[in-house]
Amino acid sequence: MPSNIAPSLTAAAGDAARETGLAVISAEPAADFNGHATALFELALAPNAAPAQRVRLELSDGIDFDRPGLHAALIEHLREEAKRLRNPRPDAYVTQAGLPIAMSEFRWPFHRSTSGADSYLVHGTLLLADGTASGLHVKVAASMTVTFAETILAPEQPYSETFIYNAIRKTLDQGQLELLKSGNRQPVPVTTRYYSRWQKKFFFTETDDESRRQFLLAKAYWLSGVLGQGQPVWIADPRDAQYLNTTADAFVALAAELAQTGLLAQPGDPEFASATPALMEHGAEYQQRMQEALAFTKPTFNEEMRAGHTNM
Repeated sequence: MPSNIAPSLTAAAGDAARETGLAVISAEPAADFNGHATALFELALAPNAAPAQRVRLELSDGIDFDRPGLHAALIEHLREEAKRLRNPRPDAYVTQAGLPIAMSEFRWPFHRSTSGADSYLVHGTLLLADGTASGLHVKVAASMTVTFAETILAPEQPYSETFIYNAIRKTLDQGQLELLKSGNRQPVPVTTRYYSRWQKKFFFTETDDESRRQFLLAKAYWLSGVLGQGQPVWIADPRDAQYLNTTADAFVALAAELAQTGLLAQPGDPEFASATPALMEHGAEYQQRMQEALAFTKPTFNEEMRAGHTNM
């Protein structure tokens, strides 16, 4: 385990945090998957923030912030994190299929595969975040090829977290990850089909206004109503916009429409909205959607084989 943090990392993280209104709660030496030195920072909106209202930033010791674009992108990443920290659960997201999930225990940066594959990996865990103690989770190994890695600024958290989280959500939507109470690590491949070199943009899911409205309502139901006791959530998150191939401004416009219907309430900041009692009356529908999404991830062919229904 490294015993100290490179001064350049401390300075870069501290400068970016101050510029985005964040406080550095702690800074500790750490190590990545292969034992190489990293720095692990805890950031929050206030020095006395509760642990649930903090975010982690892990950077490798060798990152060079003199490279064009790296420091500016770090600032943009932390600016978005500062907005997410106003959510009741900054670690929580919803999928288009209606699953509330939380991202946890990601170990940055990417590391080279030890299996001989020509790829980079990052490990983490996602948990079902439905307000119960179900214990359902999945350990993931998100991978990208060495060639694909050349299209991003650096294989580090600030430059990769958004598309990795969205690839995980997309893989869940496709029924290719199963949430269990225990189990082996499951793969999440990040391939060129998610990225346009010509437009320099990620594409995960084609949506229209109606599907985006339903997404915002599900997000408000779970993150505000169920997990947040009615507190507002950031509905203009660029991470969600990338996931649904839209813009943060489009989400703001849709949220304003939904506020007119009485399903969302807006506290004054148009980028935030909360669930209303009228929305929470639809709880049975969102619970049913969640159960259907969970069922979709289960490999039903195994059940059929156990029952003897197989032509193999």
